[in-house]
Amino acid sequence: MTEALLAISVLWGFIFIYAVMATMDFGAGFWSMIYINREKTNATTIANRYLSPTWEVTNVFIVAIVVALFTFFPGATFTLGTVLLIPGSIILLLLSIRSAFLVFSHIAKDYEKALTYISGISGILIPAFLICVLPITHGNYIDTIEGTEKLNLVTLFTSPNVYAFIGFAISSTLFLSSLLLADYSKVSDEFEAYNVYRRDAIILGPIALLMAFLIMVTMRGESTWLYDNMMEMKGWLIASALMFIVTGGALFIRTSRAVGMPRLAVISTLVQYFLASYAYGKSHLPFVVFPNVTIESGFTHPATFRALFISYIVGFVILFPGFVYFWKLFMKDRNYLKNKI
Repeated sequence: MTEALLAISVLWGFIFIYAVMATMDFGAGFWSMIYINREKTNATTIANRYLSPTWEVTNVFIVAIVVALFTFFPGATFTLGTVLLIPGSIILLLLSIRSAFLVFSHIAKDYEKALTYISGISGILIPAFLICVLPITHGNYIDTIEGTEKLNLVTLFTSPNVYAFIGFAISSTLFLSSLLLADYSKVSDEFEAYNVYRRDAIILGPIALLMAFLIMVTMRGESTWLYDNMMEMKGWLIASALMFIVTGGALFIRTSRAVGMPRLAVISTLVQYFLASYAYGKSHLPFVVFPNVTIESGFTHPATFRALFISYIVGFVILFPGFVYFWKLFMKDRNYLKNKI
């Protein structure tokens, strides 16, 4: 494995971790808004109980992504910084507004309802804008005018492939978050909320799979190079689809406490998305932005990479125990799960 390939693997790992954590975070905010007036189910309470501690951890990884991109691939940052100026600014604005309300909600209860609606709306908008970065890197929406690369917004937002990605982002956000909240509800012995979130996951799972299929269909006409590469990785895509079947089956297995094994469904879904993510990422190589920016042309100096790579390892060795403690404190502590602390 070359150093450039190792660097892009680390970056893609950060992106995958953030994508999973962020979709669950954003989706929890959406479900909190949807079920705010259904107090008997405690669905909003469960969503807020999950949302409260996790959004801060999630933001760690978006910082890691930006830092890794600028340090590992400085040659790609000019192109990406130029073409992503408008969508990136919108994303940062939405994240800032959401984060501000989350902070103030802990000290000003008058903002609690506003927080719920802002979290819910941003739970749809932020993933939709974030995923637009992927089709932009396919190169179809970038024009070069007098030597300067510019994003063609008209072409971007009239592309069926872009809307397929947006539909996938929204449905995946709601699907993943409903699965996790179903598991969270079951562990908390909140079975009315569990039944609500299990039902939502059963509905949204096939929709997310359909959106993934539409991405491939529309990609064939717009990004032939990527589609052909992904067809060479179809074994990974088939394995991903098989994991979806495992997820569906897990939600219908009858146990002593309730129908469904949401923990197994969450794990199989993560494996499903990892397999699909690997197929997409491998197919995208060697391009960071097609067709001009590759991982080799945008790569930093090898000596700089080695120093940065060591610092990343040291940093995550320090942070990892904190993540484990966080998981035990907020996701497995019985008192917190039952809202006794």
